Amino acid sequence: MATGLVSTVFNFTTNIISSIGYPGIFGLMLLEGLLFPIPSEVVMAFGGYLIWAGQLSGIWVFPAFFILLMAGTIGNLAGALIAYEIGYYGGKPLIVKFGKYVMLDEATVDHVQRWFHRYGSISVFGTRLVPIFRTFISIPAGIGKMDWRLFTILTFIGSLIWDTMLIYFGYTLGSNWQNILTVFDQYQYIAVAAIIVLIIAFVYVKLTGRKADSAKQI
Repeated sequence: MATGLVSTVFNFTTNIISSIGYPGIFGLMLLEGLLFPIPSEVVMAFGGYLIWAGQLSGIWVFPAFFILLMAGTIGNLAGALIAYEIGYYGGKPLIVKFGKYVMLDEATVDHVQRWFHRYGSISVFGTRLVPIFRTFISIPAGIGKMDWRLFTILTFIGSLIWDTMLIYFGYTLGSNWQNILTVFDQYQYIAVAAIIVLIIAFVYVKLTGRKADSAKQI
């Protein structure tokens, strides 16, 4: 395992989950949604491993996989909505002032904000499937006054897909679940490429629609 800060965060995350289970997963994913450096890859994959090891069980009629998925996804959505509200009401000046406490500098805010303004709502969904960048989009969405209902839906769906993958790999890899960190380092490039393809398709559909509307008006 890595040393230094990465090792500290890893140990902190797994200890919290081992100690208090689902509430810990909810809280950690909420913090990740709030841009704190909590890696969802560790939280959800470790949760999948704990199901494999029989250390997380279902509640009432709901299986452990479902409880884990809802705890992580809803926790992440709650954090994302708070971050959205901070961007909505505080704007860029507040983010720049306090962003340093969650390792968010002005250059990153500007970069993600340009991405959001260029690609709009599709960027909210797409970046939820990319490590690191997945949490930053909430701030520009709030600053840009994106409709909160659409933001909620896209964030929930994107997070649901992401968390499902992580739990599945954590469960499938079992005692080797930590290998997922290497896998997702490689996945990041694939995800970025896939998002670019989606954006190109989105732009193409928009342009085609505009041309069709122009032709009708002639």
